[in-house]
Amino acid sequence: MSQSTSVRRLPVFLALLLSLVVLSRSSAQSPPFDIVITRGWIIDGTGSPWYSADIGIRGGRIAAIGNLTAARRTRSIDAHGQVVAPGFIDMLGQSELTILVDPRLPSKIYQGITTEITGEGESVAPMNDAIRRSGKRQLDLLGIQADWQTFREYFARLEKQGIGINVADYVGATTVRRMALGDDDVQPTPEQLDQMKQLVRQAMLDGAVGVSTSLEYPPAPYAKTEELIALASEASRFGGIYATHMRSESTAILQSLDEVIRIAREAQIPIEIWHFKVAGKPSWGHMPEAIAKIEAARARGVDMAADTYAYTAWGNGLSAFIPPWAHDGGTSKLLERLKDPAARERIRKDMLTPSDEWENEWQQIPGPESILIGQVQNPKLLSLQGKTIAEVAKLWNKNPMDTIFDLLIQDDAFTGVAVSGMAEPDVALALQQPWVSIDNDSSGVSPEGILGREHSHPRAYGTFPRILRKYVREEHKLTLEDAIRKFSALPAQRLRLEGRGLLRVNMWADVTIFDPATIRDVATFENPNQLSQGIDYVLVNGVPVIDQGKMTGARPGKVLRGPGYAP
Repeated sequence: MSQSTSVRRLPVFLALLLSLVVLSRSSAQSPPFDIVITRGWIIDGTGSPWYSADIGIRGGRIAAIGNLTAARRTRSIDAHGQVVAPGFIDMLGQSELTILVDPRLPSKIYQGITTEITGEGESVAPMNDAIRRSGKRQLDLLGIQADWQTFREYFARLEKQGIGINVADYVGATTVRRMALGDDDVQPTPEQLDQMKQLVRQAMLDGAVGVSTSLEYPPAPYAKTEELIALASEASRFGGIYATHMRSESTAILQSLDEVIRIAREAQIPIEIWHFKVAGKPSWGHMPEAIAKIEAARARGVDMAADTYAYTAWGNGLSAFIPPWAHDGGTSKLLERLKDPAARERIRKDMLTPSDEWENEWQQIPGPESILIGQVQNPKLLSLQGKTIAEVAKLWNKNPMDTIFDLLIQDDAFTGVAVSGMAEPDVALALQQPWVSIDNDSSGVSPEGILGREHSHPRAYGTFPRILRKYVREEHKLTLEDAIRKFSALPAQRLRLEGRGLLRVNMWADVTIFDPATIRDVATFENPNQLSQGIDYVLVNGVPVIDQGKMTGARPGKVLRGPGYAP
């Protein structure tokens, strides 16, 4: 090489040297990371295989992913041999009230949950005096003063007290109906329907993510499809979703799916089917038909998806065993009918008669031993929690149906139950569908304090770890990467949760760190109030709420408002 060539290249070399110096100084001057998670197996939520890297967190967000060995940081978390995943998203929690009792939500965070979506048919808002009075016993039981009327006021209360995880809410079509029509089996006038639409509109402006239905539980079954289309259309205008507990999850499930598809088409709205199942012994083995109907609708352009908690027992109120007509007028009227011999016999006859006209749970179960009492309101009945209806019937020396009627009377129709009525092959098949994410379908609770009094369904404590233990590690029905996708990216995509559900630079730092070899659910139907094990760290918006396996008590959660929100 000639001397002249070397001279010509010298400025290039100096420029490179200068740029390296500038980069070095820039790196040295950049603020330190709040936390660097090192040496973990990153499963990013997309379903892609794990990879090894460090994650730098600053200001609540993921600021860098890569080799951060030399980076300055306030703290390191060594995740060697552990999975680092996006925080899990519970597609249907029920914590709108219990989060006011214990904002940490221990049963949720010990599953790795960092975000909950709630509001199944009956939502925490809007609220009027009649709804407040009807819920007074539950509010008193939890020690809550319901001082809000709108979602905007409720969200403000959450933000003032602080919350342990992120939350988002649907506005419930049942609540909207009760605001306008009460609990009666009536149809809205055009003016009343306009009032209901206005309530949905205001909820969307307040930050609701969509409108929801729970069509098994009165007064919801009294609503015609046209009413639901009108409310869903209002939510659609604001970018919302229609989420539903369908009219039937048993022998009439295909007809119920037809109604959901019609609502999706006419309201032009995405659909989320909650706790997707084929319920009841007569329906066992029919999951492939339900899946085929959804797949066919998706192929025609209907935006449908679903979620599941993957247990063979569902949970609801014992009053759901009573036919809808007997609920007309609300709880007081139901109790009057249960006490009236003629009405009681009519209820008994309806329960003994198979029908697709209503969700007859008595016809779905193998027997009264399938109904486990979980929660009572009357303190005199506390000893019955954890017993089956068959056991109580023997204790009371009554037949099982009269036991149900009398228990409802004594507990003011409040009793909560777990009902074993699904087949495991159907449950597993639903879980494996690529468009099915995960829900707890339970409120956040705790083994301690007021929230520990309930004999919960074990799903309240164990859903997500159970799937990782049973369906990933033991039965190999899901890969670890796909399970994490169902826990994170898929639900975030469904809810349009901006900045969540993936481990990517600039995303919010909702992170769950766990040992895939040891994570497990501990809760059982016999002893449900037990926290899951194997999760060492949970970060919500970059702040640890579980640190080295222990709760920190931090409340870094945010209210996640829908796309229609108007500040």
